[in-house]
Amino acid sequence: MKGTYLGEFQEIVLLTILVLEENAYGVTIQDEIEQKTKRPVSRGALHTALTRLDEKGFITSAYGGATSERGGRRKRYYQVTNLGKSSLQEARSIRDELWSRVPKIAFQS
Repeated sequence: MKGTYLGEFQEIVLLTILVLEENAYGVTIQDEIEQKTKRPVSRGALHTALTRLDEKGFITSAYGGATSERGGRRKRYYQVTNLGKSSLQEARSIRDELWSRVPKIAFQS
């Protein structure tokens, strides 16, 4: 599993990209994660996660057109690759299997 391991934050980033579909770029990803997790996300942490996901082949990116509202800067849009999707499915399968094995008594007070 070396090289394909997903940390919790990377998993959240991948899922957020899938949720946002064609509107997945830095600011929208950051905003969505902060809204859903109720935790602040630094741009640096997000950029690091996106870079690592790209290096693993889990995401691709492409630049959109420049806009005057952004001072001529272009947005970088992200998509999850098939490898990223299969890695998410594997992570979910492992979690589901482990959750199904937790004795019910473990959560009783």
